[in-house]
Amino acid sequence: MAQSGTNVYSGRFEHTLDDKNRLTIPSLWRWGHTDTETFLAIPHPDAYIAVLPPLRVQKLLAQVSEMRLSDRDAQAVKARIFSDALSFTFDKQGRFGINAALLQHAGIGKDAVLSGMGDTFNILSPARWTELHRSTAGENFGDMMRRIGL
Repeated sequence: MAQSGTNVYSGRFEHTLDDKNRLTIPSLWRWGHTDTETFLAIPHPDAYIAVLPPLRVQKLLAQVSEMRLSDRDAQAVKARIFSDALSFTFDKQGRFGINAALLQHAGIGKDAVLSGMGDTFNILSPARWTELHRSTAGENFGDMMRRIGL
């Protein structure tokens, strides 16, 4: 993991936002990144915040740059993603500020769950995390893995 962008975002962390609505990225996830690299937080349609690290931001930008200007749906999705997104860097303590719109979208008050997704991570309310975790419990998880080919 010596190169930037090669982090594996794994694990689950429970954090509390400070008075300035800042959240701390776990130190394991900051390793290999500098405080000048840009992350992108976007509202996920399933009521949480998806965070794309720099490498995934570059992939997303490459993908959307290929969208045709005349494709109305593609342009609408592109506008929605980027108009609601938060581009951020983190400070020396690994903190970044989350705007009120993203917090409201995810139903986050003071407490948040950061959940690793391998090449990205999510920020969820504790209630949303519990709901997602419950929906993948037991046999349902095995069925889901088989259905997606894992």
